[in-house]
Amino acid sequence: MTALGFFTRLLDDAPAGQRYRNAGEQIRHAEQLGFATAWVAQHHFHGPEGGLPSPLVFLSHVGALTSTIRLGTGVITIPMEDAVRTAEDAVVLDELTGGRLEVGIATGGNPTSFGAFGLDFADRHQISNDKLATLRAAWRGEPINGTANVLYPAASGLEDRVWQGTFSAFGGDRAGQEGDGLMLSRTQPRPDDAPDATLADLQLPIVDAYRAALPAGRAERILASRTIFVADTTAEAHRWAEAGLRAAVAKSPRTFGARAAADAPIEDLIAATDSFVGSPQQVAEALAADATLSQVTEVSAQVHSVDAPHAQVLRSLELLATHVAPALGWNGADAERSAA
Repeated sequence: MTALGFFTRLLDDAPAGQRYRNAGEQIRHAEQLGFATAWVAQHHFHGPEGGLPSPLVFLSHVGALTSTIRLGTGVITIPMEDAVRTAEDAVVLDELTGGRLEVGIATGGNPTSFGAFGLDFADRHQISNDKLATLRAAWRGEPINGTANVLYPAASGLEDRVWQGTFSAFGGDRAGQEGDGLMLSRTQPRPDDAPDATLADLQLPIVDAYRAALPAGRAERILASRTIFVADTTAEAHRWAEAGLRAAVAKSPRTFGARAAADAPIEDLIAATDSFVGSPQQVAEALAADATLSQVTEVSAQVHSVDAPHAQVLRSLELLATHVAPALGWNGADAERSAA
């Protein structure tokens, strides 16, 4: 059965502290509703893009507020991190949460952030490879960077809980070769020669490359993030979604501009941004038609780029868990229904 997760970029229209408190409440709510995982994004410096530079610190706090939901980074931008300190922080968090940490890693991030860390964006792939190798070796208990030092506390299975985010078949192949989980984005820019490609057209080749490279006997782990916003009625869903989706299209013409203008009807904006917005029945039907989702082991729902207010995010989680997920056979079919 496909697992159901919740993903947040912590983009509430509020000061940072309130963003963090809202996200903590949303994750606790998701746990009560039977969600399997909660993922948070990392972004440096750019508050409107993402509100959390230190995901392991935040997840340590959330770990104390929850007891069963698995907690993941989606993703840590590893080139901008110290690999040994990341290894240590992750182990401590994992110990405190009873082994609930999932570690998503990627090379990307906003190119303008790299200079603040003394790095060249063009070098990100080699830097990422080197740091990921150091991270893995530390978690395996090997001497660190040629010294006699080994990690304390020792990692317990963290190396088997690494995920790699990618937009390309090359990245899918790399994740597969290393036996990691594969993380697919909620949307992707369309190639210039295929502006009308569906998300499945872009992502199924990544899945194929991942599976072909996965070592024999290694269980596949494929997570697809999707923008999912559910309201009690279509009109209400569109009302809350419209401002966020218009802003997203206006801000990212490379990603969305060829598919819809910022002043297009809301239905066109939903399609252009690869979003799933509407009543429970509408959202369930649209998700069922997404060919990628039949090939994944987990779907992680986020409200970005809808970016609805906190109360509407909570209601969307309830409707997703109690109406949409059961219709699709996703984990969460036995979620609590008291809030519905």
